[in-house]
Formats: sequence, structure tokens, C-alpha cells
Amino acid sequence: MPQKILLVISASLCLSGCATLTNDDNVPVALSFSTGDSGTCVLRNKRQTQNVNIPTVVQVRRSDDPLQYTCKTARGKEAIGAIPSTMGGKIVASAVFLDFGIVDAITDKHREYPASFVIPVTR
Repeated sequence: MPQKILLVISASLCLSGCATLTNDDNVPVALSFSTGDSGTCVLRNKRQTQNVNIPTVVQVRRSDDPLQYTCKTARGKEAIGAIPSTMGGKIVASAVFLDFGIVDAITDKHREYPASFVIPVTR
């Protein structure tokens, strides 16, 4: 019995990896306006700045800071705000088993943005 437990623990340690090995630099985020309009946005975090047309699915560079947006709809309404990033679950395996999360902390590959986000626009 103790050998089986040891085998399971050993296998878990060997198969565990950090998010750096399994996560891409970018994460897709579907963006749309709450009014259903089209428009444009400037998206910015410490790792990138990009101009996008809305609605869209955009590849966003992972970062530990919020994804700030400055948008304008086709009807001239403006929206300014931020989309928070969260810590992904794979950082726990990295921190405990492999590199104490050091690599992921540097590259931010453990961070995630929501898969979709509706940008609020006042009517």
C-alpha cells in the first residue's frame, strides 16, 4: 500500500508542470458593447497596446494588470474601463512542484482574462 501511494505522488510530481510550459502568451477574449453597437477600442496592459474593432474576439497578451479599454461606438458613445486579470489554477502546481512560480511571475503566463466581456455603454 505505501508503495502505491509513493508511486502516485511520484507520478504527480513528474507530470506536474508550470503554466509556462502549457499556457500560450495570449488568451482569446470576445468583446462586445452592451448596446449591441459596433465601434472601436484601444486595449492596453503593460505588455501590449492594440486597436480593435468591436464586436470581435481578440488575442490579448497575458498580464498581471487589468486590461484597460477606451472605446467609441459607431453612434459616438464612449466607454472607458478595465477588465481584471485573475490567477490561473496552474500556478499552484508550478509553485508547489516545479519552480515556486518564479518563471510564471516573470512572464505572467499564469494570468487569465475572462473568455468574454461585455463593455458597458450608457444609452
